[in-house]
Amino acid sequence: MKQITFFLDFISPYAYLAFKALPEALEGLSYAVRYQPVFLGGLLKHSKALGPAEVPGKREWVYRQAQWLAQAQGVRLDMPAAHPFNPLGLLRLAVASDPNGLPNRYVCETLFRHVWEGGQDAADVGRLQALATELAPARDPNSDEVREQLKAHTEAAIVQGVFGVPSYAVNGKVFWGLDALPMLRDYLVAGAWFFDTAWDDAAHIPSGLSKRPA
Repeated sequence: MKQITFFLDFISPYAYLAFKALPEALEGLSYAVRYQPVFLGGLLKHSKALGPAEVPGKREWVYRQAQWLAQAQGVRLDMPAAHPFNPLGLLRLAVASDPNGLPNRYVCETLFRHVWEGGQDAADVGRLQALATELAPARDPNSDEVREQLKAHTEAAIVQGVFGVPSYAVNGKVFWGLDALPMLRDYLVAGAWFFDTAWDDAAHIPSGLSKRPA
C-alpha cells in the first residue's frame, strides 16, 4: 500500500477540486492518504512567487476555469464573497483537530465546504466560530502549539520540494496540481515512463535565462 501525502490549503479552488476528484482518480488502487495543511502564502514567499489571484488577468482566468472545471466534474463550487482571503483560521482549525496536525477527510471536507459552497465570507469571524463549534477540535486553534505545528507543516513541505497546492508526495516524488492526478495514478500503477531517467533528467535541463535584463 502506497502512502500519499496530500498538501492542501483551503484557499485554493484547485485543491478543493483535487480533493473531490482524488477517490475516483485513484479508484481500484491500494493507497492511504494523509492530509497535511500548509500555508500557501508561506510556500509562495519561499519561492518568491506571486499567487495566481495576485496577477491581473490570471486572477480572472483562475476563477473562470475553476468554475468550468467544477461543472465538468459535477462538483458544486460557489466563489466565496471575497477571494483571496486569509486562510489561517481554517488551516489552524484543521491542524487543531488532530494531535499530529493531520486532519481526517471529514474535517477537510467540512472546511472545504465552508469555503466553496454557499458563496459566503470564508474568513468571517462568526462563521469560523460556528465551524469550530461544529468540529470541536481537541486543541485550541489559536494556541502557540497549533500555530507552530502549521508552520512546521509548511516548512517540511518546502524541504520536500512542494511549491504550491494541491501537491501529492509519494516515495520522495512530488506531483503538483489538479491535472497531475492522472500522472500520480500512472506512477502508483508502475507506469513505464517512471522506469526511465526522465523524472531525474528534468531537474538538470540548463536554463537559458542565466541573467535577468537590468
